Parts: sequence; C-alpha cells; structure tokens
Amino acid sequence: MKEGTVGDRQHLFSWRRSGLLLLALACTSTTPGRAQNTAAKPESAAQVDVDAPAVTLPATSTPEDRSREAWAILTDAAGDTKHTQTRIQALAALALLRSPQSANMIAAAMTEPDLDIRTAAVLAAGQTKDRNLTTNLRNLLDDKEPEVAFAAAMTLWKMGDKSGEDILMSVVDGDSSAGPTMVHGAKHKMSKDLHDPAMLARVGAIQAASMFFGPFGYGLAAYEFIHQSGGDVARMSAIEQISQEKTEPIHRELVVALKDKDPVVRVAAAKALTDYNDKATSMALYALFVDSKYPVRLTSAAAYLRTTGTPGPGATAISHEVASAKH
Repeated sequence: MKEGTVGDRQHLFSWRRSGLLLLALACTSTTPGRAQNTAAKPESAAQVDVDAPAVTLPATSTPEDRSREAWAILTDAAGDTKHTQTRIQALAALALLRSPQSANMIAAAMTEPDLDIRTAAVLAAGQTKDRNLTTNLRNLLDDKEPEVAFAAAMTLWKMGDKSGEDILMSVVDGDSSAGPTMVHGAKHKMSKDLHDPAMLARVGAIQAASMFFGPFGYGLAAYEFIHQSGGDVARMSAIEQISQEKTEPIHRELVVALKDKDPVVRVAAAKALTDYNDKATSMALYALFVDSKYPVRLTSAAAYLRTTGTPGPGATAISHEVASAKH
C-alpha cells in the first residue's frame, strides 16, 4: 500500500452516521403476551450507559502491573451485578481473548439467570472460537428462553458442532408445534415462541446486531450507548474495514484514532490494534485504562492483553517492525 493512500483517505473518519444504526432497534421487538425478560433487571433501559469510575494511572508501572490491571478491569466489570449492560460490554471485550481466564468468565456468565447476559456469553463464546466452550454451549440448547437456545445452536454450528441442528431445522421448517423435534437423533426442548414470527425477528436481529455492534454488546443497550454518545457508526465500520490490511500508515492512523473524541471510534480503533505487538501500541492502549466510557476501557484492556501476548480468536500477532519493513 502506498503512503499516499492514507492521504487520500484523510476524510475517512469523518463520514456521517450510518442508517445501519437502526438495526439494533429490531432487537427490541417483543412477542405478544410474553415478557421480554423474566429475570428482574437491576437497571432500566434508559440507564444502560453507565460511566466507568474515575481512576488514575500510576506514575510508573511494569508490564506485569499493567497486565494485572487489565485483567482486573475485565474481571470487575464482568462481575458487576448492579449493571447488566456493563457485564455485557465486559463479555464483548472478553470475546477478543482466548485464554483459560477469559473462557472461565464467559462460561460462568452462561449460567446467569439474566437472559441478556446468557445471550451475550453465547455470542462471546462464538467470537472466541474456543472449542473448550462447546460443552457449555450445548447445555444451553435446552435453555428455557428461545433466544438463548437459538443463539447457542447458531454458535455451535459456526464452530463446526451440529448439536443444535434440530433447533435450526425446526426454525427452517416453520412447524408451529410446541413439542420437541428430532433430527439425526438429537433431541432438545422447543418452545412455540421459537416459531413465532416476532420471536424469529428478534433472535435474527440479535445475531445481526451482535456482529455489527461487537464491543458494545447488542440490541437496545448498544443502540443507547452509541446514540447517547453521539457515536458515528460509519466511522466504526470504516475502521474495521481498513484495519484488515496490516500496513504501517494504517497502523499509525489507528493509534491516532485512540484519542478521537468519539468513544465509538476509540473502541473500534482499540479493537483494530489487537494484532500489533509493539510497545508503543500497547502503551497507547494502556492510556485508555482511565477512559470514562466502559466500552472503551474494557476493549482497551482486552486489546492491551492481546498486544502483550495473550492469544486471541485465531489471530496472528503482527509486529511493528515487520509491518514497517514490508511497507
């Protein structure tokens, strides 16, 4: 890639907000006659955007200190019983990692009574592509909530596990029967809600929104954060696209984007830098450990761990020196 290309793209991060943001709204559709979530919610939808507590970075720190702090940020947020959305954002950040510690936190979240947390855990497991979580995912194929069972079946299928084939086939068939279905010997409880058009729209939108809103969680909560922060989804999408090409000009552009005033851009840039393992990138991410926005702080913590050696979902680390030498 030529140096001039970045100059041609100097306005790339100034695109207007995309209409794709409306995708998340589909996740708010409710099946008639059915409560959206049977578990008690510790917060209302209007309070999902909770700022992270103010902290300061120490004047000096070792790599071990910074790694411990990164894990502490993720662990504390994943265990925040007062704020569901904070936990969902933590799970989205943990999806950037593939380690025993992150897998244990994702697995634990799959047993939570809250529907949204279980769904977020399933989606996070799928992002990690960690086959050590397949047993946990199979356990959710009989979940009482159809969204969770469907998400587990979809996630397993994408990981090459056909344990939830009967659930997917039942949805394809569109059978209105509320009884169990069986395909190739597999048998799981099926709810009539899983055949309801409104429910199918909801579970489909959850899958789509999770892919699009990744670091923010999914559904209404993701929409609320991006809307309230004034985030520009088009810029987020552009960063995700250009980051697939590992060149030094793009690398520098992403590091600069970590300081953008838009938290959506900061999150996207942090996620895009996970495959670089140079110290300058790691320290730029470390500086965001004090960011007031949870998605930024959490994504930066996970990205910092990635840049310092923690494995990710099949990613190969790109060194600063190699990228510079090639371009």
